[in-house]
Amino acid sequence: MTSAILSRLKSTLGQAVSQGADGRPQVAPDSPDGLAAALGIASEENWRVRIGGGRTWMPDDAPADVAVSTVALNRIVSIAPSDLVATVQAGVTIRGLADRLAPHGTWLAIDAPGSPDRTLGSILATGTAGGVRHRFGPIRDQVLGTTVVTGDGRVIRAGGIVVKNVAGFDLSKIQVGGFGAFGIIVETNLRLRALPQARHALVATGDLDRLANTARDLVDAAIDAIAIELVSPAATGSAAWRLVVDIAGTAEGVVAEAARVGRVSAPLSWDPVPGAGALRSAIAETALDGPVTIRAGVFPSSVPDLADLITERLGAGRMAASMGRGGLRWTGSTRPDKLIALRHLLAAREIPVAVERAPWPFRAETGHFGEFREGVRPLSSRVRAVFDPRGILVSPIDGANGG
Repeated sequence: MTSAILSRLKSTLGQAVSQGADGRPQVAPDSPDGLAAALGIASEENWRVRIGGGRTWMPDDAPADVAVSTVALNRIVSIAPSDLVATVQAGVTIRGLADRLAPHGTWLAIDAPGSPDRTLGSILATGTAGGVRHRFGPIRDQVLGTTVVTGDGRVIRAGGIVVKNVAGFDLSKIQVGGFGAFGIIVETNLRLRALPQARHALVATGDLDRLANTARDLVDAAIDAIAIELVSPAATGSAAWRLVVDIAGTAEGVVAEAARVGRVSAPLSWDPVPGAGALRSAIAETALDGPVTIRAGVFPSSVPDLADLITERLGAGRMAASMGRGGLRWTGSTRPDKLIALRHLLAAREIPVAVERAPWPFRAETGHFGEFREGVRPLSSRVRAVFDPRGILVSPIDGANGG
């Protein structure tokens, strides 16, 4: 069957088609139309399709007949600094995008976990957000519009290219965090921010409960930080927890806000980290220090108790918790049954746990979101039927109910 698939795809897409190390046909088109042609053929033939980007985050191991990659869709279509918008294809890396935006005095306000060589498509599809969500909101808040290729090969454009120009329901919101279940994001219109003149981090080390209390005091005092985050000892190689406060803005504003942090948190001592970018990158990359990454949606007041429970049930791992909004992320090595048991415990507290990253056999056993609330799965299935009528797109949200 593999040779027949290769022959059919190559007859239409030529050099965009190859055979992977596992023998599976792989398609990496360099245009949305090429991807649409590939999915149109796959839908017609009823081939199962798995989706990948640069393969730096999610394991590329889902069972499928064809592997599709957006890595060749790597153009930055346009940058409009005066409007603070850019149009970018899914295969562009975060590092590459930052390098192109900086000379224009702009940046994309996300710091998703993983390598800086993650592709934009990976971050949008998985909806993974880091600490700067505290100031700028979730990934979908940075998206003005998307171009998506559906499971049957249609090209659909949703949203727009300017802020607040969408009337009614924005279909882009379905795609961001949809894990490819509702189509493949190929191009995105992004909301940019002015590049800060200065950026510094303040780091305090100590007991988890004390740092968590301090973090809540800083949030209550409306400290103007882009991130206020608790980071576990394993994630930083230290002997204790750390509280990281990331401040960005004008040079004078950063100095003034750092002084406010000191006053609100006295007598806690802080170590300044000029620049802060390298520290944030190091925290982001700790999410790769283990085969499994989960995210728990939790209120800041519950972070210490949840961190203790996760450590007890899954092991110390690497943890980072946003103390404004964003939840707690854990990375490490565990078994599916342990995660399912943890989910049962947290269900009573109404704390959701999503599997952000894991080998496919693990995800197939636990499910991505765990148990859907009543009515959500049927609704999701109906929406999927619109974007993928033949059900050929393989997505982590197809997994088991997770206990």
